[in-house]
Amino acid sequence: MEFARMAIPAPGGILSCMRHLLLLAATVCLLPAAADSQSKPRARDLGIPQTGTPGPLNAITDVPGVEVGMTTIIRGSGKLVVGQGPVRTGVTAVLPRGRAGSGDVYAAWFTLNGNGEMTGTTWLEESGLLGGPVMITNTHSVGAVHAATIAHAVRQGKDFAWSLPVVAETWDGSLNDINGFHVTKEHALAAIDSARGGRVAEGNVGGGTGMNCHGFKAGTGTSSRRITTQGRSYTVGVLVQCNYGRRSRLSVAGVPVGEEITDLMPCFMPLPDGTTTGRACAPGAGRTPGDDGDGQGSIIVVVATDAPLLPHQLKRVAKRAALGVGRMGGMGENSSGDIFIAFSTANPTASADTGMVQVTAIPNAAINPVFEGAIEGTSEAILNALLAAETMTGANGYTTFALPHDRLISVLRKYGRVR
Repeated sequence: MEFARMAIPAPGGILSCMRHLLLLAATVCLLPAAADSQSKPRARDLGIPQTGTPGPLNAITDVPGVEVGMTTIIRGSGKLVVGQGPVRTGVTAVLPRGRAGSGDVYAAWFTLNGNGEMTGTTWLEESGLLGGPVMITNTHSVGAVHAATIAHAVRQGKDFAWSLPVVAETWDGSLNDINGFHVTKEHALAAIDSARGGRVAEGNVGGGTGMNCHGFKAGTGTSSRRITTQGRSYTVGVLVQCNYGRRSRLSVAGVPVGEEITDLMPCFMPLPDGTTTGRACAPGAGRTPGDDGDGQGSIIVVVATDAPLLPHQLKRVAKRAALGVGRMGGMGENSSGDIFIAFSTANPTASADTGMVQVTAIPNAAINPVFEGAIEGTSEAILNALLAAETMTGANGYTTFALPHDRLISVLRKYGRVR
């Protein structure tokens, strides 16, 4: 079965969903996906200590105007047949000003290690402006999503001679038939059309469907922080698609969790004919030690804020988000693609092309709380992705296991981090 996993739609969203049901013949539109994801305990629900104060939803959508939509594709099982499956992939769309909003936002990007892709960044660097959604998918689907994002802009009646969408990726080829090119233009349009505010689905959803992190199943995660600077309150929100890191380096609340939970490494379940295509999972629970690997993988981090910041300041914020990855044990290894984008929804006339543009910005001397929000939000978003993800078996029986909540809490208790 194939799932287009979308959030509960805003007004008109059900009609949009119905339209995409016609476009995606075998697709089921699951409207309550966001609510389902929130039934899974997040870091704070489990009592795992986190620094900073979150927004009401502890999500990127706490930043006013920001909306998120997702399409999740899960289909087939067993032996990999290129072009047929199994399929474990999807698309995530982050809309800075929502579906009803208009106007560019100031933005900037940063790469910690460049074994990855985020399109549109040369113009983003040059202009300091982001004029559309941030799209995230798998490595070999960037082209399809890129074309769809342009088509969406055309459909919206935008008048432009050229378009340079921002589309980022991480690799899901262990679980997913990545060379089968299963993400289509319609899937990407469905993700954009389903975007809304409110709670955000986490774990095995959207572009994060087939992703792993620190040797556990992971995917999509989000968090937010309320900050105060210059006597005013703002929000910093983060969304991640995490697919990076060695198990041995996983750190939660300062505790070396990866050194304590050394089993449950990815392995291969038997195929229907009884054979396996790689290191076989142990009988029963499949608690296989396995190889720690070299940390290959990637992470995409999207940072949003309503604090008024200029592009050069947002570049600084994007850099600090990398420290949140480091908190969790990421190193930006040689084979990893660690790419960050930050935008500010303030200054609604940022992209005006006539007259004198007047903008506001907090001074550099007052920017530290934004840095803190980006760092804290990134690390908690990664942890929330790990906690929400469920064990998944994909192509050729390849299986990645969920981070067991009970064992995680036991380790944190051992080190005195939870009661």
